[in-house]
Amino acid sequence: MIVRTLEEARKTSRRVVSKTWESTRLLLKNDNVGFSFHITTMYAGTSTPMCYRNHFESVYCISGTGEVEDCATGKRYRVEPGTIYILDKHDEHVLHAETELTVACVFNPALHGREVHDESGAYPLEAEAVEA
Repeated sequence: MIVRTLEEARKTSRRVVSKTWESTRLLLKNDNVGFSFHITTMYAGTSTPMCYRNHFESVYCISGTGEVEDCATGKRYRVEPGTIYILDKHDEHVLHAETELTVACVFNPALHGREVHDESGAYPLEAEAVEA
């Protein structure tokens, strides 16, 4: 059984900070459960382009408001507490955070831990692992 708290994980290398977001990765590849689970906060007033060509992602909004934009269609969907969106086709998208936006994210395959978006908005399939 694996038991962790968000507060404890934020004090370790499981917390990754980027220009428009920070993410605490509670489950990672080295946990050997087949997926990773993160609590991510998008900073208010930011827009983050992403396209996970190597991963599938589910995103559930815990708090805050924003929109997710489907780059293929230009359609924007409201994101608020209780909203889930699933990137099941490696969708190119932009997450627009109106307020501080906290989301729970599940990635398959699991992330290693230190990933940040590359120039195409993707995470690499292989990356530096964090210590367990």
